[in-house]
Amino acid sequence: MDVTVLQGLGLALAIVAVMEAFAYAAHRWIMHGPMWFWHASHHRERDGWFERNDRFALVFGLASCVPIFMGTQLHLGSAWTWIGVGIIVYGMIYFLFHDVLVHRRIAHHIVPRSRYLRRIVQAHRLHHAVGTKDGTVSFGFLYAPPIPVLVAAMKHAPGLRAATATASSTSQRATAVDRA
Repeated sequence: MDVTVLQGLGLALAIVAVMEAFAYAAHRWIMHGPMWFWHASHHRERDGWFERNDRFALVFGLASCVPIFMGTQLHLGSAWTWIGVGIIVYGMIYFLFHDVLVHRRIAHHIVPRSRYLRRIVQAHRLHHAVGTKDGTVSFGFLYAPPIPVLVAAMKHAPGLRAATATASSTSQRATAVDRA
């Protein structure tokens, strides 16, 4: 099916939203499930530039190529191309938020100042406060529940690291800053 550029942009934006839901499910039930043997590397100190978990980026990158190929080479309609574009845009956002902003895999001096960015960073740090595949919280990348909700959910988490206390106090400081 062919679509106009405006319809294509709308479709790509819709796919970005769908990808957040897909990423949440994949992270929670696949990466913290049967594919933990890849993802576990992401919950440990990285030795070198890459980690086994980076294989997921290759898998999802290929997933974006398939609809683009369907739209451009198999001529099955421009809608397929826009679906692939939406997946790529989500991947770029994910890389910037997760790998650059949160994990600082590329050196920078950005300090998250908005409530939204601080909440995303804090939620992901809480996610990493659990050293096992079970008992962790916050599986999304662009949405995170309020930090107090996540901290409460972690009270009885198996494999809880000392980092939780730090994340909790960081949350309290951020909340105090937000009120000021």
